Amino acid sequence: MTDTTTVERARAWLAHDPDESTRTELAALLEANAPDLADRFSGPLKFGTAGLRGVLGAGESRMNRAVVRRATLGLAAYLLTNEPDAKTRGVVIGYDGRKMGREFAEDTAAVLLAAGIPVHLSERVCPTPLVAYAVTALGASAGVMVTASHNPPEYNGYKAYAKNGAQIIPPMDTGIAAAIEAGPPADHVPLADLVAARTSGLLKDLGESVRQQYLGAIAALIDQGTGDRSLSIVYTPLHGVGLELCSEALARAGFTNVHVVAEQAEPDGDFPTVAFPNPEEKGALDLALALAKSKGAALVIANDPDADRLAAVVRTPAGYRALTGNEVGVLLGHRALERDARSPRPGQPLVITTIVSSPLLGVIARARGAAYDETLTGFKWIANKAMEREATEGARFLFGYEEALGYSVGTVARDKDGVGAALVLATLAAELHADGKTLVDELERIGSLYGTFTSRQRSLGYPGAEGSKTMATLMAKLRAAPPSELGGLAVTTRTDCLAQTRTDSTGTHALSLPKSDVVVLELEGGHRVIARPSGTEPKLKIYVDVRLPAGPPTEDARRDGAELLDRLEAAMVARMS
Repeated sequence: MTDTTTVERARAWLAHDPDESTRTELAALLEANAPDLADRFSGPLKFGTAGLRGVLGAGESRMNRAVVRRATLGLAAYLLTNEPDAKTRGVVIGYDGRKMGREFAEDTAAVLLAAGIPVHLSERVCPTPLVAYAVTALGASAGVMVTASHNPPEYNGYKAYAKNGAQIIPPMDTGIAAAIEAGPPADHVPLADLVAARTSGLLKDLGESVRQQYLGAIAALIDQGTGDRSLSIVYTPLHGVGLELCSEALARAGFTNVHVVAEQAEPDGDFPTVAFPNPEEKGALDLALALAKSKGAALVIANDPDADRLAAVVRTPAGYRALTGNEVGVLLGHRALERDARSPRPGQPLVITTIVSSPLLGVIARARGAAYDETLTGFKWIANKAMEREATEGARFLFGYEEALGYSVGTVARDKDGVGAALVLATLAAELHADGKTLVDELERIGSLYGTFTSRQRSLGYPGAEGSKTMATLMAKLRAAPPSELGGLAVTTRTDCLAQTRTDSTGTHALSLPKSDVVVLELEGGHRVIARPSGTEPKLKIYVDVRLPAGPPTEDARRDGAELLDRLEAAMVARMS
């Protein structure tokens, strides 16, 4: 039986829902006194790691046209108050191939236009990095990308960008949230007529010229004509929107032997060939691997559905090996530092990763005299930290990554860019291929120079409103009674990003990172375990990093490292289950 308060909230929402389809859905749920009403009205969606994201459907806790219109009115109110030239600079809007993507994008445009804010609307589906690039390329006051990235088919989302091209952070996100809360019901949100707005010039297409500028910008990230560009590559966009730009980028760079997974080439919001449209998930790359084997391809590259992430698989003598996000991050980061060293410029080179990514990039950066930083999970923190250090120190941002397959090479896009990263990784593979080597060989070389970290991520699912409460309780217990040892190893340092403290043998010290529900346990021997709830999925994530001895890793060291990974993972899962 649904409680009276929830029913009243649902009826109030129904009275103001402007979309006939979700009104019909919600009316049926009320009639049946459906148990999931409580979940649908557990509170408004909040701007999390990547903006708004949720399951499609009726209710304040779902993604629907009512939520999008109210969110956009909040965005418009914030811009008109805090960006005086918003009515001149406008807003960029894009969308990927997910269900309701076009509808949400057009609703977003209609609300902004009604507020007198010009719009550059993508005339077709497009990748997320193109929108991030377009915000700065067009000098817009903000951007919106309608996407749920790699979430399951039933999800969609609303990613907001500030005028600097990076995802929004405080105080902008909290300011928008306050404006949303203060706004009227969804059916009272003013809407402009898109046809009339296009005629008046207030609504413009994003345009082909922006796409061409973006392709030219990422082409500058590589050395032209290097390596063996007849390297055989298999590419899949996983039913997403990466094919057009990624294929053209590779072709322009001279890659002549690229095979596309035909079954996954076109955008399809049902994602019919995969159980989960995330290239990290088991089975997601099965079709790509089958094609690679039939073609004898040396490299498999995959974007997620909005093409802001990149996965890679390499052919080795022992068979095809999937690279982890940390391995690709180290390859691209090391390559960026090496390439930069060949043409020194004023300012210290800077690379950035997140606190849950492998520590190896930091080891490399310090050894090469580069600046290094770590941020909270979420590319918004990486991008904004990069711009902060560029402005205050004159640093030159070369590369940033997070272990969940997100990479940004250079400053083309101030967000994850799976297309630009694919071009750079393919070029590195081609250069190695010309010398009879692979990306795996390059990882071995890097490990012999700087040491090797082996990493693992484990996700524990806790869906729904009750799942969120469970995760909060588990994290609170970890803070209240932190372990002194884990897997037989002493805990030497505890970092609590919510309390903003770091505790070691010398005492407790203040932490400069923003507040976030993350606990880091550093162990003797240089190993590390981290726990945090995901900001985009109903999961509690555990990260384990094991440091192997310096020098070429032996079989014994690999075996010992794998056993320690298993032991530390099991110990942490037991605490967080």
